This record gives sequence, structure tokens and C-alpha cells, in this order.
Amino acid sequence: DRMNHINNVDDSLRRFVTFEPRAHVAMTVNLLQPPVHPEADAGFIVLQADRAHPMSGSNCICVVTALLETGRVKMVEPETIVRLDTPAGLITARAQCKGGRCLSVSLDNVPAFVETLDLEIETPQWGRIKADIAFGGVFYALVDVEQIGLSIEPVHARALAEAGIALRALLADRVPVRHPWMPGVNEIAYVMFRARDPDGAIRTCTTLKPGRVDRSPCGTGSSANLAVLHARGEVKVGDMRRSRSIIGGEFTAEAIGETRVGDKI
Repeated sequence: DRMNHINNVDDSLRRFVTFEPRAHVAMTVNLLQPPVHPEADAGFIVLQADRAHPMSGSNCICVVTALLETGRVKMVEPETIVRLDTPAGLITARAQCKGGRCLSVSLDNVPAFVETLDLEIETPQWGRIKADIAFGGVFYALVDVEQIGLSIEPVHARALAEAGIALRALLADRVPVRHPWMPGVNEIAYVMFRARDPDGAIRTCTTLKPGRVDRSPCGTGSSANLAVLHARGEVKVGDMRRSRSIIGGEFTAEAIGETRVGDKI
């Protein structure tokens, strides 16, 4: 409800903290909130240049680090468990800590699921391409990058961003989505391009309005793609896959269980 208020009623705070001169398009602001969920230590809403979003894996890591290193949540070494309330649901984070510093964070994300596999889209620039539509905390369109004639490299960042924004605009008019449990989570937030590296890692490039690419491997996108691989029979519970960003950063995504979200498994 708080996220929907920002998006639908009054977004003046979001614009104040995400626009220049206080920030710019490549930055995200995490709005800390008192939690609603009784088990949560804190809550947060992801504020970006386009709107407020329900979840972000990389930003969740940032929030956990900030809460622990500033003492807002008590740090316990070698591991601290932090539970975060997000508009997408409760996130359980496990932070590895040493010497007052947060060294790494793993997240039990909200359930991810596939909406549609191999959706065909007619585009004016690239002809007919296919996309998988999946939820990993937000809704994604996942597109194999070779379909647009590019590779996921920093030199192509601008072209990838422009392509992703163009594809998202096409999808917004043609592909309705709605999370079964969450009013207001009803749009494809991002287009994520993907490719397989020779070592088996999945190289990712998430594109964000109004025109940038994610420097991180993208936690919610990695979760959405893992759901796609599971739906295709390429991943089972307990399997792990590496996601690698456009600048080489890596996340490890693991299928930790199966559940049902509405009529989705």
C-alpha cells in the first residue's frame, strides 16, 4: 500500500531523492520503513527514476549492509540473519560478518514464477523475437541477446539500454501481467537480455527506464531466469546457476524449493 501510494497518489518524495541535483538516473534510493510483517527487522521500498518498485536483490544487499554497519540492526559474527519487509514479501537475508563489516549477503527471495515462455513479439527493428515473461520480485521480459544482434559488453551498453526500453514499450501495450497476491504489481518492470558464457554462467543485462543498464547481475532478474530454467526442466531444486553482469560481477542463484503462487508453480 505504501509503494502504491508513492506510485499512484504522491511521488514527490521519490522525485526529490532520485532526480538531479541530489541523484541521477543511474542511482537508486532505498526508502527505509517501519516493517508491517511481524517477523521483519526493517522494511524498505526501492525508489528509482521511473517509479517505486517492490523488490531488488542488489538493493536488498545494500540495505542489509547499511543496517548492520550503522548499528540499526545488531551485528552478530560470523553470521547475522536479517528479515526485511518489502512490497513483494518477506526476505530473509544471511550476512557474513567480520570485524564490524558485512562481507557478503545471501537472500531467500520471494517465490519466482513463469508467466509465459517463448512469447513472440513482432518488432519494427529486429523482426519477430521471443521473450520469456517471469516474476522474480518484479516482472521481467527475458530476451536472448543474439536476437537483437548485440552482445552483452560495456561497449554496447547504450545500444542495449535503448533496445530494452523500446522492447518494454512494445510489451507494455500487448502483454498484461498481474501478480495474484499483490495489487499494483501489474507491469513488466524491466527487459533483461541474457546469453550463455563459455563457462556456463548466464551473462545478464537488465535495462531500466529512462535508459540505462544495471551494473549488477540483478538479483530479481536472476530469480526470474532461474524460474524459467526450472520451467524448462534445466534446473531442479538444489541446483545453482551463476549470473554475470555486463561488467563481470557475479551472483549465485539457487533453486531452494518449490511452491505455488496462485495457479503458478
